[in-house]
Amino acid sequence: MEITRSALEYLAHWKKSSSRKPLIIRGARQVGKTTLVRQFGAGFENFIELNLEKREDRELFQIEDIHQLIGAILVSRKILLQGKPLLLFIDEIQEEPRAIASLRYFYEERPDVFVISAGSLLDFALKLVPSFPVGRVSYLYMHPLNFPEYLMAIGDPGSIEILDQYPPVEYAHDIILKRFHEFATIGGMPEVVAEFRNNEDYSIVPKITAEIWQSYKDDIEKYGKNNTERNVIRHIVDAAPHQPDRIKMEGFGQSNYKSREVGEALRALHLARIIRLVYPSTSLQPPLTTEKRRRPRLQFIDTGLLSYALNLTGQMIGLSDLNDLQRGKIAQHIVTQELISRHEYTDYVPNFWVREEKDNSAEVDLVYPYKNLLIPIEVKAGKQGKLRSLHQFVERSGHPYAVRLFAGKFSVEEHKTPGGKEYLLMNLPYYLAFKIPEYLEFFVEKYSLNK
Repeated sequence: MEITRSALEYLAHWKKSSSRKPLIIRGARQVGKTTLVRQFGAGFENFIELNLEKREDRELFQIEDIHQLIGAILVSRKILLQGKPLLLFIDEIQEEPRAIASLRYFYEERPDVFVISAGSLLDFALKLVPSFPVGRVSYLYMHPLNFPEYLMAIGDPGSIEILDQYPPVEYAHDIILKRFHEFATIGGMPEVVAEFRNNEDYSIVPKITAEIWQSYKDDIEKYGKNNTERNVIRHIVDAAPHQPDRIKMEGFGQSNYKSREVGEALRALHLARIIRLVYPSTSLQPPLTTEKRRRPRLQFIDTGLLSYALNLTGQMIGLSDLNDLQRGKIAQHIVTQELISRHEYTDYVPNFWVREEKDNSAEVDLVYPYKNLLIPIEVKAGKQGKLRSLHQFVERSGHPYAVRLFAGKFSVEEHKTPGGKEYLLMNLPYYLAFKIPEYLEFFVEKYSLNK
């Protein structure tokens, strides 16, 4: 049974749109881009898939005239349209810059053809395209499965229905939290989820995860510009899971590599969406600025892959609170991954908040914009009084709203910072991380301080 992704709904709207543009699906390898388009293509009587890693498919794009190109593609697949719509899927489009450039002419001259392309390393190819079709293409960003997609994949639509209630009903808390821990343990890579669903056996997870992680390592040749950079990338991939919360470029992972070498290699992995650089912000109100001169965090494509690299999969089975693991690193990571997965139409990378002064530093796990506010979000266990960094943000911000993700049940509480400022703390169970944007609206619009 195939896994249904939420992006199918987007594709259905795209198909009906009168202003439809050729679509580029971006995302790392093995997150399900090709499978998604094949599922969508089942609704077309004429569906053609080209894979530009194959020489014979690449060579088709030597034809510059768009009408002749379409004719050659149809002949190559022995298809006669007979007046019926055509969905053309160009996979691994980064392998042929002329194919990327051709999207402009599909848009301008052949809008009758539905065109979807995908490329896991597209960002590396853009500099080779002499005239990128700016404004003539749309983007869809794909990620590993998020928690609602996971619930649907394992056949639990009832839990999804409960998650759509504001606030969630308390009687289902323990059951859904257990499901979320299960999800965090195996991760959201489609192949792993499918195998776990079919076998319900945790022992298969490390084997499949190891194969995926190794396949990313095998792709390193494509990420680096030269042998030196490829060697640095290899070191980073091996050392990155074991680094502290915020990294230093110079001497990364007890190496002798310089800051510039590590920075270039990490940016290559960021473009490939394998390991992303998450930078801090010092903003207390919009616009949310990114401080790229300050030390970043590393965000892996998938928490399941990170757990495998840290050899934590066995420890996570049956764990009562994700925050008990790696000093909260896994809990913070899965919450960030869920938030990233909400952004299908922009290349979103979140920010955390820092205040770095002599004798007085603070760090809040995430900061997220809602209308004219920046809301601080902590991923923490324990009592409200331990939220020292969050208190520093609240005392300096112009609003009284803050959020904590934890293993407990939903609640909204009134509190006071050590400096005397009253504020509202919304406690969200981990499994609602995906719905942070909706809950911020629910929180701010419904709750206010009692005066």
